[in-house]
Order: sequence, then structure tokens, then C-alpha cells
Amino acid sequence: MSKKILIIEDNKDLAQLLALHLRDLAYHVTIAYDGMTGLTQANTSSYDLVILDLMLPQLDGLEICRYLRRQIPYLPILILTSKSSELDRVLGLEIGADDYVTKPFSVKELLARVKALFRRLENLKSDQITTTSQIIQSHELVIEVEKHHVSLKGNPINLTSKEFDLLLHFATHPGRVYSRLQLLEQIWGYGHEGYEHTVNSHINRLRAKIEDNPAQPHYILTVWGVGYKFAELDR
Repeated sequence: MSKKILIIEDNKDLAQLLALHLRDLAYHVTIAYDGMTGLTQANTSSYDLVILDLMLPQLDGLEICRYLRRQIPYLPILILTSKSSELDRVLGLEIGADDYVTKPFSVKELLARVKALFRRLENLKSDQITTTSQIIQSHELVIEVEKHHVSLKGNPINLTSKEFDLLLHFATHPGRVYSRLQLLEQIWGYGHEGYEHTVNSHINRLRAKIEDNPAQPHYILTVWGVGYKFAELDR
């Protein structure tokens, strides 16, 4: 089945150019030219990817990204941003965007990002096939993979999609040490060099949710000078 992509971009020429090339790749594409229309469209139809400009009339892209992450947590989002908006790029990643492309960009680059994002999502799904029926447990932390449900001491833990993906990646590779850059590449995708602090912020939020004392973590451990690892699982 052809993947469905929603483009939310107020530059009509750019939006139509992107749609033309994405349709050439057999994707089904819908365009919205302002933030409110785009958000309504995302809420009323099912999409496999949203390509989201940050600077939009009526409702800006960061607000849309934040809303979509709350309401449709596993919908992939690729943001479009200008070179002068480094803070917006960082905020976009930290509130849940899966990737970003900086304007001006070549259509070839954006298409490569879209294809790489879909490949990475398929790889994540295939990696989880062997664990979808599993319940992963480490001490009092329980991950029900198929349900995307996490609990601690019997109490449910509310995680964002990226927090869940990060936790599951750690938990399926207990004891293995990952650098920040490796985690960016494997959880967020390529192209985020220089944004390793995004990993730090997500790990800090994860620790705040799953650790009794985030300053002395029991599950997600720091390996000084290298990166992070997950504690060995209970057997």
C-alpha cells in the first residue's frame, strides 16, 4: 500500500514541488498551506509521515509538532526549518520530531531523508518482531512491547514515542554501551551530528520517570567518557 504523506507548508510553490516528486515515488500526498488546516487534516485522516514547516500562518509548526506528539504519538514528523532557526531545530527534535531538513535544501536531499526515515521505521518494526509478544522486565520496571506499555512497581509510566523507542532499544540490548551519536543515529536517524544534547535531555526525562533517584540511576547507567548502557535484565 502506498504510504500517505501530509505536507504542511505555506510556500505553495515549494509544497507543490515536493508533492510532485513524492508522488513520482508512488507516495500519496496531501498539502495544507496553513497550520490550522494542516492540524485538522492530520486529525481527520491517517498518515505515515508529516512534513512540517515551522514558520506557518495561524498556527506555528512547533505547536503542531507538540500537539501531534500528544495525540498521535507514533506519527513520524520531518520538520523544515531555516538556517537561522537553530533553536527551533533543537526544540523540534526535543519535542518529538523524527528528523529535520534545513532550508534551502535540494529536493534530492529531502527525498533521501524521507526514504531513510521510512527505512529506519521499517527496521525498528522488524527489530521488534521477535519481541512483540514479550514482556521485558528489569527489577521493578516492566515493558509490554506489543502494547507499548511501561510500568514501574505496578504503576503505569507515560512515555513519549521517542522515550519509549529509546527505552526499548536499551532494554533489548542490556549491558551494551552506546555513545550519544550512536543513539542519535539509531533512534532519531542520520543527520543530527552536533545535537548529542538531545540524547541527554531524553535520558534525563526517562530517568525522571523510571528512576527512584535520577541522580543515582538504577536502570539507565552512565559510562563516563563513553555514553550510556542499560542495566542487566532479570532472568
